[in-house]
Amino acid sequence: MPARRISFYLNASDNLRSLTYEARRNAELHQVLVNIAPPELTQACRVKQLRDGTLTLLAENAAIAAKLKQLAARLLTAFQKQRSEVTSMRIEVQVRAVANGPSPTREPKPLTIDNIKNLDALAEQLEESPLKRALTTLAGRQRPHK
Repeated sequence: MPARRISFYLNASDNLRSLTYEARRNAELHQVLVNIAPPELTQACRVKQLRDGTLTLLAENAAIAAKLKQLAARLLTAFQKQRSEVTSMRIEVQVRAVANGPSPTREPKPLTIDNIKNLDALAEQLEESPLKRALTTLAGRQRPHK
């Protein structure tokens, strides 16, 4: 069987043909978005679909969605210059799935000698209490061991 181009298979059925068209159109719309919006936004959003003139964008979080809503009029004008079928925009929040793995932990920074002295001085000013004991313990743990 001779090798065939991928386009042959993508155009083999009506379902694949319409899916291919939709994917290309979304890629073109996303490219328009990349050309217009700041890179910080375009890295955190993507085109979902274009249905009945309404372009739906997916934002990774509420802050990105709010910024996209602020830029909606400018984005809509730019989309209309590129593609006349975009008549309105809708912005949805869709958080990306987080990888299932241990979260990265960071090593605690040791306190400086000055900070340890400040903790000791504060503890000395306090009456006997759980706070005084906690400050004394914290300062003791942070002292360099010889």
